[in-house]
Amino acid sequence: MHQKLIIDKISSILDATDKSHDVRLTEMLDSARRIFIAGAGRSKLVGNFFAMRLVHGGYDVSVVGEIVTPSIKNGDLLIIISGSGETEQLIAFTKSAKKVGAKIVLISAKSSSTIGDMADAVFAVGSPDQYGKVVGMPMGTVFELSTLIFLEAIVSHIIHEKGIAEEVMRERHANLE
Repeated sequence: MHQKLIIDKISSILDATDKSHDVRLTEMLDSARRIFIAGAGRSKLVGNFFAMRLVHGGYDVSVVGEIVTPSIKNGDLLIIISGSGETEQLIAFTKSAKKVGAKIVLISAKSSSTIGDMADAVFAVGSPDQYGKVVGMPMGTVFELSTLIFLEAIVSHIIHEKGIAEEVMRERHANLE
């Protein structure tokens, strides 16, 4: 019963998501010198999934907050994952990246927010009215799971469009784990 509830809810969110996001986000990824991904809490974990897949796809990616993350610069792309677009720490990251001329992408449940107003592009996953209380999916679960699937679909689009073989992706996968 609960599996169906979750799958149905995520499906409805993804069905309401703009179908042009995959092409637009891929273009932004391809035009960036380097890619930085940031989120807070479980959104950060979703960002980690996406960062790993982008590395497998051949992109130069860093996760904000890791000790080896280099400084962001002009020509780089910062991807913020935030359901609300209002997380203070992520607002600070956005301001810092904007100051040096990096491009900003917000992936959010809302098309308008503090971070969204500073971003070069906002990719809303679903629509805000779909994120009310959902029994069995508390505290942001709907956004995080929908965004995880949305970003995996972006990676699928990239792999398909660029013809990246799984063997090539496997060669890029970490071998010290």
